Amino acid sequence: METRRTLYSLLCILLLWWGCDRVGGWLMWQLSLRSHDTTSPKLHCIAKGVPEEVVLMGTSRCNGHYVPSILRDSLGMSVFNAGVDGSDNIYSQYIALRLLLRHHTPKVVCLELESSFLEKEDDAFSTTSFFAPFVGTDAHADSIFWLAGTLWRYRLSHLYRFNAKALPIITGQLRNYWQNEDQGYIPNPEPAVFPHLQQLSEAPQPVDSLKLQVLERFIGDCRERGITLVFTISPAFYTVQPSHYAALRLVARRHAVPLFDYHTQGLYQEHPELFRDINHLWDRGARLYTSLFAGDLRRVLRREPPVR
Repeated sequence: METRRTLYSLLCILLLWWGCDRVGGWLMWQLSLRSHDTTSPKLHCIAKGVPEEVVLMGTSRCNGHYVPSILRDSLGMSVFNAGVDGSDNIYSQYIALRLLLRHHTPKVVCLELESSFLEKEDDAFSTTSFFAPFVGTDAHADSIFWLAGTLWRYRLSHLYRFNAKALPIITGQLRNYWQNEDQGYIPNPEPAVFPHLQQLSEAPQPVDSLKLQVLERFIGDCRERGITLVFTISPAFYTVQPSHYAALRLVARRHAVPLFDYHTQGLYQEHPELFRDINHLWDRGARLYTSLFAGDLRRVLRREPPVR
């Protein structure tokens, strides 16, 4: 009798937990749909399948460096900036690509690269949690959570899926970060103090073979859909050795993917007034850079020889 009561109590507790978790997950989903934080609207746009012909992908350096209206006017094509702040690994970008491809196949994908996309890291899957609310949407995207060892947690708890972005989703109900948005581009404000040029002397880290596989899956999925893929590395206010992006250049060359490396060549490093910090341009710099990039991208799409 006592055992039966104990089992009954445990069952009631489990059912109560399950109900609270599902209701909590549903409420957070609804809040995320209404949030105006920097990330949630972007993620929902990607998952719904933005209809634009050119899609820019990457982390905050993509989000704040590429102005779609300038690219649109130069290319004569519709453009969306799908850069997601903090998503600084190839795993997150692959999830974003798979969510996008569920509903839309763009003509062009421009992926903003970072050296961390191929380097070994202690917690390489950390920012994939941003995309956890979309677990169960696409099997290819779910495979990344399976590699990270987190898929079972997100399947078990719908509320836990919002663990990484709960606070921004809530504060995004009160503050609108999208007031000056331009097709996904959210301009960085002018800083109070401009940065000083720094030098990065660290040697490149060893290549993570799993990251390399996922980057090649990214390339293969674009090729399979007939998407023109372009790699970019936008300006930064610190110097690096030519070998810094050697692994990424090797991948691009092996798969015949055009790569524009504006960082190694030191673009704008004589102009601190264009940078918000050492990693990011502010709006003025972004507009100058986008105009330059637009010309280079136009030549690639038209198969014209490069000017420089």
